[in-house]
Amino acid sequence: MAALKFFFGTMGSGKATLALQIHHNLARRGLAGALFTQLDRSGGVVSSRLGVEADAQMVEPGVDLRARIEAMAPLDFVVCDEAQFYEPDQVDQLARVVDELGVDVYAFGLLTSFQGRLFPGTARLLELADERQELHVEARCWCGNRATHNARLVDGAQVYDGALKVVGDTVDQSDAEPDQAAFDIETEPVVTYELLCRRHWTRGEATP
Repeated sequence: MAALKFFFGTMGSGKATLALQIHHNLARRGLAGALFTQLDRSGGVVSSRLGVEADAQMVEPGVDLRARIEAMAPLDFVVCDEAQFYEPDQVDQLARVVDELGVDVYAFGLLTSFQGRLFPGTARLLELADERQELHVEARCWCGNRATHNARLVDGAQVYDGALKVVGDTVDQSDAEPDQAAFDIETEPVVTYELLCRRHWTRGEATP
């Protein structure tokens, strides 16, 4: 019986890697599937920081995912990366893909935003998913404690306000050079993300 499965974790917890592995394994078994993403840092691909990637279809705002997947029939499964960015209505459509089309859906995403709140797409996935699984590839804050929060940094300073969807990358702030573009007033602000424990996220204390 088809199911909607939601895998969630912090940045660096292996979401994209697992998404690519599931897609690869099922395709090797001869099953027909599709790979979707939205706002991945590499564009129209699902990419892992381990260097593995695969072409993917972009999920644009307002697109009817049920209709789109039905038009691709016959499909046995769908893998959806960056699912936190999907609209709640699109998550409802994925549930209908499972219930009405009998297609397995594997969704992967972050739990909370840089503001420490559930993404709307994530909240709807938690409400509707048949199975929910937290990924336990444990990341660490710079202080050594378990990292639980995704911090957004603009030119190296943590921010709590701004657009929900801003593409950046996860960097090791200890590798930053003082003369990099983030400090050049003639360039655009540099947006990066860092994993922090709750205490340092609340205090706004990124890597010293």
